[in-house]
Amino acid sequence: MFVDSHCHLDFPEFRERLPEVLANMKSSQVSHALCVSVDIPDFPRVLQLAQENANLYASVGVHPDYEDTPEPTVEFLVDTASKHAKIIAIGETGLDYYRMGDRSYESMEWQRDRFRVHIHAAIESKKPLIIHTRSASVDTIKIMKEEGADRVGGVMHCFTESYDVAKQAMDLGFYISFSGIVTFKTATELQETCKKIPLERMLIETDSPYLAPIPFRGKTNEPAWVSKVGEYIAQLKNLPINTLADCTTNNFFQCFQINRAIS
Repeated sequence: MFVDSHCHLDFPEFRERLPEVLANMKSSQVSHALCVSVDIPDFPRVLQLAQENANLYASVGVHPDYEDTPEPTVEFLVDTASKHAKIIAIGETGLDYYRMGDRSYESMEWQRDRFRVHIHAAIESKKPLIIHTRSASVDTIKIMKEEGADRVGGVMHCFTESYDVAKQAMDLGFYISFSGIVTFKTATELQETCKKIPLERMLIETDSPYLAPIPFRGKTNEPAWVSKVGEYIAQLKNLPINTLADCTTNNFFQCFQINRAIS
């Protein structure tokens, strides 16, 4: 069985077809999925999905790319995470300078402050972090070290950085998660990085509705297709598909501190 460690089933693309999406997961041997929060106003839908479906989990947090949205506080994140057993992580959080444009480095301090808030909340709530980094890996690792992210660990989601960045994150207790991007023909550097990541530190994900893997590229992605990510990585690393599936599934439950006996 596979697990999709990062998806957004609360997004509009899925609202009219959730039963179909869940059925597709089952037929593709995808047992569980983590629905990831991106802002506070939409968080109730994320939580509702997890509460209504035994094989779905939730996180709570505000994406670094969401600028005009209510800011989370440490108190809100900790209180929310502590109230609901299906919330298994803080995030997604991190840094994203990709769309910074002409803005100055100083003008992006709000992102760095928000990232620190999430790390503090993760430490206080004892929940792992889901970290997004794009065009900001130096600052991301720097803040993780400064604020003690190694005390809780977590996952570097939808990883597209170098092996050096992955190594620094793994040294802080983080898993490295690969999405459908790794299957793209143009992702040769990422594929080489993937080969180097120890299987015991690896997760797989869809980030659906985005980043559909080959052979579905360009379509609306969904958790069922995390199996295609797993199949590709198994071939890339010359591993039996069952080995890849079992290990990444075990890693998911270990990373997010879930008792498989009652999951």
